Amino acid sequence: MIIIVAETGFVVYNYLDSNSKFSILRTQLSSVQQQLEDYTSISDAEYQVVPENVSLSQLYGNIKDSIVMIQGLIVQTTWRGQQVTGTVQGSGFIYNYTGRMVVITNYHVIEGAINITVEFNDGNTYAAETLGSDKYSDLAVLSVEAQSSEFKSLQITSSSTLSVGDYVIAIGNPYGLVGSMTTGIVSALGRTITESTINYAIADVIQTSTPINSGNSGGPLLNDKGQVVGITTAIVSGSTGVGFAIPSNTILREIGSLVNTGSYTQHPYLGISGTDMTYSIAQKMGINTTYGVLITQVTSGGPASKAGLKGYTSIASIDGSSVYIGGDIIIAINGNRIVDMDSLLTYLEENTLPNQTISLTIIRNGLTINISLLLGTRPST
Repeated sequence: MIIIVAETGFVVYNYLDSNSKFSILRTQLSSVQQQLEDYTSISDAEYQVVPENVSLSQLYGNIKDSIVMIQGLIVQTTWRGQQVTGTVQGSGFIYNYTGRMVVITNYHVIEGAINITVEFNDGNTYAAETLGSDKYSDLAVLSVEAQSSEFKSLQITSSSTLSVGDYVIAIGNPYGLVGSMTTGIVSALGRTITESTINYAIADVIQTSTPINSGNSGGPLLNDKGQVVGITTAIVSGSTGVGFAIPSNTILREIGSLVNTGSYTQHPYLGISGTDMTYSIAQKMGINTTYGVLITQVTSGGPASKAGLKGYTSIASIDGSSVYIGGDIIIAINGNRIVDMDSLLTYLEENTLPNQTISLTIIRNGLTINISLLLGTRPST
């Protein structure tokens, strides 16, 4: 079995022993001859199968010059004036937007930073400024006044081509280790994550087993052709093999607005708080519907409120926790089944825009009802 570890330029051959552990025989990708180098043990979660038609060393050589390191200073205003309180560091990649070379990264990489610089793979460093940013998608686009020879752009392809199990690659600067390459698979699609800097969830996120560490943020997630399918953005604290990336469809949807206007204001807005339906909640409510989004609260004056949607009517104790119950349950949008909050937010982000009328199918008091709702725009942060 051929597997890859988070180590540039090595393939790992593993053989299962009686203790369900692996003895590792590593060979350099550039050499056909196998060389016994080391023995270690890894868990199933830490390896990925490498497609036979992929040369990682060649792919890395083709794209390494497109990856940059982003740095900046964090300042705080005190009675003594502005003082530097820290630094930021992350990754980014070069993209040719209609003939204009820009650097794409995460918003949280440059949030609150001054004196932002971009360091290219050859070590040359230049001042940069933010062209546009979107907290809701954790995206930022930078302009860099560098020599034209520095800019080697990557191709962005649609993340709709991804399937769970597809092989993916991340290149970035974890802990300042410039140009580090790691590999993994697509673990899930359509996830929802919440960044600490905003009050709204980031929808339609890629979950990947590719190792992502501090400093990787903003770097590209690539398919086996070296095309960008996402931007690595977050990890689950204390976890192994659980990372997240903003999908490339989000970049493609927003890049024009970010470059030309400095922002993106087309995120649809329902104006609700909710929770995933479960079997236990359905039992408490005396209904058979065990999927969908249970509305717990409706924002006064928001789209859901204007459409007549209703929040919780009582509080129940389920497995030792207090849970809001009795509200409307969203089970479909425009005829598309809504299983949970992930699928609701992903559908809205991918298929709708503010000021668009959608049809919600809900369960209210055990009855199925269709309600029209005019979507709003997420409030600015």
